[in-house]
Amino acid sequence: MRQPAPRRPGIPGPFVALIAIGVGIAALFTGCVVGVGIGSQPDPGRSPVAATASSSRSAESVVAEPTTATPSARSTASPTASASPSTPAPTRPPAKIKVPDVVGANHQAAQNTMQAAGFFGLAEEDATGQGRALLWDRNWVVVRQSPKAGSKVSPDTTITLYSKKIGE
Repeated sequence: MRQPAPRRPGIPGPFVALIAIGVGIAALFTGCVVGVGIGSQPDPGRSPVAATASSSRSAESVVAEPTTATPSARSTASPTASASPSTPAPTRPPAKIKVPDVVGANHQAAQNTMQAAGFFGLAEEDATGQGRALLWDRNWVVVRQSPKAGSKVSPDTTITLYSKKIGE
């Protein structure tokens, strides 16, 4: 016959069980609070920079006062030497690029060729008119393109590749 384990003097068994349950509940509650804090979105109207700026109201801004130069220290440059802030720098239109010929190429390879040439605005359409999405580009072949191959267009021109599934 088996003897029960001798009881240790001190804290009774049910009391230890209650402490363990309390610690478990506290840990669960803490995990929920921390999880909500981590997962919550910040207020979109308030950026961290704005929050820092608004919380440091006691800081004073320092404004530099204009200094007066003595006549001997003044610059002798003519007024036309300084740049006018209202005159914008002339901008050139982007150089035109020759459109590569990708008709007959695998659709994925055609996209890679266009991007290597500098065209990143690419569109694609099902050439059969069924309106299917080209989900797996390697399953399709280009049968037409717009603008035509060899034409020179701006790099921001959208190139449309008309493709159909291989074997159709």
